[in-house]
Amino acid sequence: MKKQKRRIEKAKDFASLEGELRANMNIFPSKTRRVAEYILGNSSELAFSSISETAAKLKVSRAQLVRVSRVLGFSGYAELKGILKRELLTQVIPSKIGVELGNEDDIPVELHKLEQANIEETCKNLLLSKDDLEKFCESIKKADCIYCMGWGISAIPSEWFYTRLNELGLKSVLVRRGSLSLLEQIRGIGKKDMLVVFELANYVIEVTEAVKDTRLKKAHIGVITDSPAAPLCEYSDEKFYVSDNSPLFGSSLIGMMYAVQVLTCMLACSMGAKGKEALKHQKETLADKRIYFPHFER
Repeated sequence: MKKQKRRIEKAKDFASLEGELRANMNIFPSKTRRVAEYILGNSSELAFSSISETAAKLKVSRAQLVRVSRVLGFSGYAELKGILKRELLTQVIPSKIGVELGNEDDIPVELHKLEQANIEETCKNLLLSKDDLEKFCESIKKADCIYCMGWGISAIPSEWFYTRLNELGLKSVLVRRGSLSLLEQIRGIGKKDMLVVFELANYVIEVTEAVKDTRLKKAHIGVITDSPAAPLCEYSDEKFYVSDNSPLFGSSLIGMMYAVQVLTCMLACSMGAKGKEALKHQKETLADKRIYFPHFER
């Protein structure tokens, strides 16, 4: 650290941080240079990794990461991560607003293409997460109870997911806005339970606080969201990304609903005989003439 020839100015944004790192790279000690190079090449990953995870990857101590953060003018590692998170958010969220429609005659065609692209992008992301999908299904089957959480429009896919779990005979709880806060609703969650969270931007502080609280309780956490920039990703065990580009209404739910369909169908198949039996009972319910008109039989 004493080898530095000039004081490094505290960065106000990622661009200035990047400039300081590059300007001082040749005077950094070896471990500091390793951290600096990692920041430049892996800022999005570092933004949502814990200090322990980053230290393990770089083979340095957590104290070293704190010292490097202070050398860069920050009060600590958390403040450095804050700069990286803000940069990632500015890259991701505005792109959703930038989707525009052409003239009125082209609107149906353009909307169709856009929603098809949302499905295709979501499909690609899920296929890349094959191992996590299988792990996700196993985690659900092992859980004593599955808590399904969503806020605002994200409550819609959350409720559908919750409905599917019930159809499969799995004990589950729906967590959404109501007379109790989200933190109050997940108060009873234990380490043998699982929390599955659905969230699209803009990200809700209360959702992230509830996920953080669940992490402290050591329950398993699965997240379905639109971007690694979502703050709750930092606390999840499995993350699945969906595409939600829309010219209106903020976000499209097509990709997320598609993900629910894929996840629950995979879960049903992985349950074997138990899954088949549950779906048999569901089919019998749909054929119940006390509830449904006969022409809805299947």
